[in-house]
Amino acid sequence: MKTITLGFTGASGLPYGLRTLECLLAAGCTVHVLYTQAAQIVAKQELGETWPGRAEELAKLFHARFGVDASRLKVWGQQEWFAPMASGSNPGDGMVVVPCTMGALAAIAGGNSDNLLERAADVMLKERKTLVLVPREAPFSALHLENMLKLARLGVVILPPNPGFYHHPQSIADLVDFVVARILDQLGVPHQLMQRWGEN
Repeated sequence: MKTITLGFTGASGLPYGLRTLECLLAAGCTVHVLYTQAAQIVAKQELGETWPGRAEELAKLFHARFGVDASRLKVWGQQEWFAPMASGSNPGDGMVVVPCTMGALAAIAGGNSDNLLERAADVMLKERKTLVLVPREAPFSALHLENMLKLARLGVVILPPNPGFYHHPQSIADLVDFVVARILDQLGVPHQLMQRWGEN
């Protein structure tokens, strides 16, 4: 199955990220998780969860939560430059940053590699692998839009978390799943999160 790098940053929308993680693991993927310090703040604000600063401790928390071990789910610190996704010799099959701050998006657009998340995204670009960014901001400034256009022209999937309503969502979970389904589609990961358009 696929190996996917999953980044969490400090934008609002962490429920999208955790649901993406859950679905990737359910689909049999191996997942490498990267998270910023700001993502820890969002986890506390939006989920009421306290995420430890040490990657090893967050890995233990996720292993217990999702019922997987280190062979399927690894968590990396932002300065762990020997992580697999830091090199084009071992980039994995794709990467998604969900939620993605405008700062992280700008850094990726600028080719920065000041931390592991930025470097992993840079590797995806140079190796022509699937990179999906889920920017959660409103409204977008002209600078935000210029950065997104620059990345889109490089083949990056810009996927704002804009749920549709034609499937008649009944809960917040339904709205989250709509967006996660679009993410999984872009990564080529099978799912049954919602009925597809035109299906009975």
